[in-house]
Amino acid sequence: MKWIPGAVSATFKKMPMNADEILSLMASCGLEAVEWSENAHVFPDDPEGAGALREKTEKAGLRVAAYGSYFRLGENADPAAAFRSSLRSAVALGAPLIRVWAGTKPSCEVGEAELKALCREAALIGEMAGEAGIRVAFEWHKNTLTDTNASAQRLLKEAGCGNLYCLWQPTAALTPRERTEGIRLMGDRILNFHVYSWPDGKRGPLNAAEWQYYFDAAADLSGERCALLEFVRDDSPEQFKSDAAVLRSLTERM
Repeated sequence: MKWIPGAVSATFKKMPMNADEILSLMASCGLEAVEWSENAHVFPDDPEGAGALREKTEKAGLRVAAYGSYFRLGENADPAAAFRSSLRSAVALGAPLIRVWAGTKPSCEVGEAELKALCREAALIGEMAGEAGIRVAFEWHKNTLTDTNASAQRLLKEAGCGNLYCLWQPTAALTPRERTEGIRLMGDRILNFHVYSWPDGKRGPLNAAEWQYYFDAAADLSGERCALLEFVRDDSPEQFKSDAAVLRSLTERM
């Protein structure tokens, strides 16, 4: 198992920084991968702009880790058309995966009929992306079908599409033990990590001991994945540099 250190570009929305400045900062910190966020630095249905961003990323010596779409299951009258707009840009960006959201409300509020409809839609977009050689990964997030370990597993199982995965992050709704159980339960259906520390529900410096715990839980995963910084304390470039150094030290041990 190899972890590639990087960052999510949405981290920089409030700094604010353009794509060139983001790439320069990341390269100076020794980071190697970036998830470009939709509506922040890359836009749906804009293959020309996405292609130009891909060139900039590669020229800076970084790789594209993902396309961070804001497509949500159950939100569009024509989900195929809506997803296709994001997918076109993801293809031009050279993204190996596209991040999407698993619905619009907590899993405990989703009835059986609605769940089946969402699973059909998930299979639809998984197949569409698969035809383009791109994997689909659901954000691991509260108020969606990935808000518990069991619900996330059920979504992937009932969708029945092998091209559906999850990203992972330490959501506040789960205890540390539940978080590591989720990593082990999901196994290779988990792709990249979104990396941050929120002590007491507020952004804090990246906690090396906390994240060593999560990386250890993923020790049996195979292949290569990206660990992407997100949610920097005070939206500070200096804090980002410090967090990047912690992340690099962690990934270098793996």
